[in-house]
Amino acid sequence: MSDAYCITMKLAAILTELEQKPTFTAKLFSLLIRRKPNYANLALHRLKRNNQVAEIERGIYTVHKDAFTVATGIAWPSYISLWSALRYHNLTEQVPHSVQVIITKRKRNMKLKFGNNEIIFKRTSPKYFFGYDKTNYKGLELFIADPEKTIIDCILFKKVSINEIHEILLKNRKNINPRKLMNYAVSTKNKALIKRLGFLLEKIGIDSYKTLQKHVYPLYTPLGYNAPKKGRHDNRWKIIENVILC
Repeated sequence: MSDAYCITMKLAAILTELEQKPTFTAKLFSLLIRRKPNYANLALHRLKRNNQVAEIERGIYTVHKDAFTVATGIAWPSYISLWSALRYHNLTEQVPHSVQVIITKRKRNMKLKFGNNEIIFKRTSPKYFFGYDKTNYKGLELFIADPEKTIIDCILFKKVSINEIHEILLKNRKNINPRKLMNYAVSTKNKALIKRLGFLLEKIGIDSYKTLQKHVYPLYTPLGYNAPKKGRHDNRWKIIENVILC
């Protein structure tokens, strides 16, 4: 049996093994094939050329085609949130064209093109890095914000409009844990977020004022992030209703 044939069979077995991982490094690949880095890089180049592996960014590879699958394998620690997690949890019917990933450490490329999708990284403070679960997705482990933290992130990072947040809360009232939502909001210590969430919860018939009252400070906060600070002043939540909720 030729050496070339043995190497081909070994590579096939290793690629099968790598299907169990969202991503892998050139260093890991070198260890798996038990060859020096130069040989491993040459083998990876050939596999890329044959579309058997894809290089996501320098030194990070995958055998998968789905951006959602590989997203949390690129940077550590990280979890999927915002529109991507809203869709995953069936909290919206909108299909995002990118995968949004929350990270705590800055990376060189904050946007990556992968296939027909984009993977977008949003850096945040470690104090906001909570409320996510390890999830089995297509046989792979990845990290996704739970439904309540997804909503908190949408308000915190101002990536989903208040009108859309209100609609999501209204349509999914029975599937969302309001106590967890309020606890997460308090954990952020972001008083503007707490006021906005409390106001929205009350609008859909959930009593949140008793829990959140002590976090309501006197300065009025606009309900909508970017709209002019004009509108009815809600004295209970100290909110300026500068957007009309549908």
